[in-house]
Amino acid sequence: MKIWPVYEILKAAALQWPDHAAVYDEHGSMSFQELFTEAEELRKQLIGIGIKEGMGIGVMAANGRNFIMGIFAAVGTGAAVMPMSPQLKKAEIDDILQDAKLHAIIDDRTASQPLDTVDTVIPMKNGSFRLGFTGVNESVAFAPFVDQPAFIRFTSGTTGKSKGVIVSHRSVLDRIEAANKGLELGPGDTVIWVLPMAYHFMVSIILYVKFGAAIAVARDFLAKNIIEITNQHKGTLLYASPVQIRLLANDTGTAQMPSLKKVISTSAAIALDVCKAFKQRFKLDVSQAYGIIEIGLPILNYTKSTEHPEAVGYAQPGYTVDILDENNNPLPNGEIGNLGIKGPGMFDAYLLPPTPSKDVLQNGYFLTADFASKTEDGLIKVEGRSKSVINISGLKVFPEEVEAVLEMIPEIKQARISSSPHPLLGQIIEAEVVLNEGAKIDVEDVLTWCKKRLSAFKAPQRLKIVESLPMTGTGKLQRH
Repeated sequence: MKIWPVYEILKAAALQWPDHAAVYDEHGSMSFQELFTEAEELRKQLIGIGIKEGMGIGVMAANGRNFIMGIFAAVGTGAAVMPMSPQLKKAEIDDILQDAKLHAIIDDRTASQPLDTVDTVIPMKNGSFRLGFTGVNESVAFAPFVDQPAFIRFTSGTTGKSKGVIVSHRSVLDRIEAANKGLELGPGDTVIWVLPMAYHFMVSIILYVKFGAAIAVARDFLAKNIIEITNQHKGTLLYASPVQIRLLANDTGTAQMPSLKKVISTSAAIALDVCKAFKQRFKLDVSQAYGIIEIGLPILNYTKSTEHPEAVGYAQPGYTVDILDENNNPLPNGEIGNLGIKGPGMFDAYLLPPTPSKDVLQNGYFLTADFASKTEDGLIKVEGRSKSVINISGLKVFPEEVEAVLEMIPEIKQARISSSPHPLLGQIIEAEVVLNEGAKIDVEDVLTWCKKRLSAFKAPQRLKIVESLPMTGTGKLQRH
């Protein structure tokens, strides 16, 4: 039998820590042996149905054991796997299939049926998985230009104008080994999980399994529930986005989380006042982490989180992080430039058009499209975004995708999406639209239209009708 290295991680964990808790979720506790046993059964059934090397398969499930076993089972067939959010709407799934050409999707019935047809129902201990084939011929190999592709992720968290990033089994192993040199997790740790697994899996869930850490899945964002699950399972690491950190910082109770050793904020920049408020409430520093789909977790702020909580941190062992000029040469410390990264676990290729990473790198650096600076001792601070991507509660929104939905409405001539600050969520989506001559719209009807076609975090919360939108000299939409 061919060995698939990512799947072997779960198998090895079951051998090394068979009775150790792997997951705590709504169904209770599940050991590594139990997780492997169920994943292995699902893997065998998928192979029996016809899922195999050379295929692409989507896995859609709720946070918890079903998502974890679904991902491991799928990657253990030799297929390349795309983690998918149960929040995705039909139109978004159709876009994914158009770009990624997946052969099949499995889901745990958490959300509406992702495909028009269900070819097989696979019973499991807690519920069942549905499998549907997409119609892509199995003779059409998925990403044949990558050796042992393990995962594909779109840089926006969905599809559309974003790039499909392909990461091989070898690259996954390299990046989680590198990441844990900074995280230092082991079988004595329990990670409190509040983020969507569909958007955070490779350098988190797989890493925790690899090093024997338990995963306690919070059922929602409410501060009291996060505090409760942390104390119930003696959590040692809270891995969250700024929105959860803010909710906890604003908690008016008195309960502490004494077992926590580390609190890491990821997905977006966190405000200094939130870090200070969190420390005042829980006597714990918040450390920022800089993760990126193309290379993993190269930057982490553990040692200077007290003095500089706004900084993303230092290059982790094995990584080179530099601030570059327009010719991709390193700038002196203190100057602002493009953030470039070299190191282990680099992505293997972009999907469309097929582009190997070696053709993307500049002088060996992956250019992140962020502007940053570096102090004399190597502390990295992100100074601003050079892309238009918007972060909503740790999830990424590409304005072009939302604008395309708005511009499907006949009365709307042009749309522009931006974000504005929100005291709880950090940012919310706003839309400006130019109407065709003589046209009229009902704002609430338009907002409802968007909610039916977009995931909740992408749908505009506000809409303003304007006479015109600013354009650049080359005729492109000018953004804020």
